[in-house]
Amino acid sequence: MNTYQATRLIAARELRVKLRDRTFIFSTLFFLVIIAASAVVPAMISHGPTTVAVADATTAQLLTASTELEVVTVGDDAEAEQRVRAGEVDAAVINGPVVVAMDEAPQSVVTALSSSPPVQLLNPDAVHPVALVLVPLVFALVFFFISTMFGTQIAQSVTEEKQTRIAEILVAAVPVRALMLGKVLAGGALALGQIGLIAVVALIGLRMSDSGPLLTLIAPALGWFVPFFVIGFVMLAALWAVAGALVSRQEDIASVALPLQVVIMIPFFAVAMFSSNDTLMRVLSYLPFSAPTAMPIRLFTGDAAGWEPVVALVVLLLTTAVSLLVGARLYEGSLLRTNSRTSVATAWREREQIG
Repeated sequence: MNTYQATRLIAARELRVKLRDRTFIFSTLFFLVIIAASAVVPAMISHGPTTVAVADATTAQLLTASTELEVVTVGDDAEAEQRVRAGEVDAAVINGPVVVAMDEAPQSVVTALSSSPPVQLLNPDAVHPVALVLVPLVFALVFFFISTMFGTQIAQSVTEEKQTRIAEILVAAVPVRALMLGKVLAGGALALGQIGLIAVVALIGLRMSDSGPLLTLIAPALGWFVPFFVIGFVMLAALWAVAGALVSRQEDIASVALPLQVVIMIPFFAVAMFSSNDTLMRVLSYLPFSAPTAMPIRLFTGDAAGWEPVVALVVLLLTTAVSLLVGARLYEGSLLRTNSRTSVATAWREREQIG
């Protein structure tokens, strides 16, 4: 069995095991429910347009132009006020004009009655300030959370097989390098599949809540986020697999993986907190650990030229290739050492001796 065949075999095995894991299934369903609820529930609990009672025909015509109002025509001002007291309408406009409401001023009615001058936008395609804050945070959070969650699972799987001596049986049948590559590819496929499900549910939910324009706005950035995410995750997954191979007990994973977690967390906070800093974001968009989030964000805000994501993706690809080569060597040098925690230097020297 060559390395390619062995890698496919190990990846298929990891996928079967994970897809039968109740914890994985329940966590995926939980995320889907949360995403669906966050998109659909606000629209479901919305009270809809404000209902306003009006007796004057001219005022009624003015209010009808607003999509936020549902105008109810009544016989006179007394009837309009009575309907407000009875709770049949949210507000009424009586002679004056005067807006009548029970306990809170209906801003939509006041706005509709106000006379506004024509507005000329010098930059009509500018991104909404709220989106400028939320979209970078979402990109950074998704990459950080998914890569950390699935990376930790890869490390735990490696350590468990090492601790129970299953790794020795597997190594007797397949190359050690194929064992690591199979786990990395399976973890990447699962992470990508979960993000795909979340994206589909979010898309359906946002369409149900009439938030389609936002999806159109972020579509180009989302298109680039997928390849950046996949390649970046493979790079990190290789390092997580090495972290699992360096220890012999599940309890020691946290300590050996701490440097890796710091390397992931620093770009996450930098992107989330300083997304408005053009100079810093330009630098982060070319660094391998932050490029999967920084570059799509720059594309979303329109700060990146058309050639920049291609260059950043090539840099990330080269870094991932190096991570796989170095990771495979460290993995081979530490997987079968079960007596204690293995240092990186020892694993490197051990592989030299094996070679």
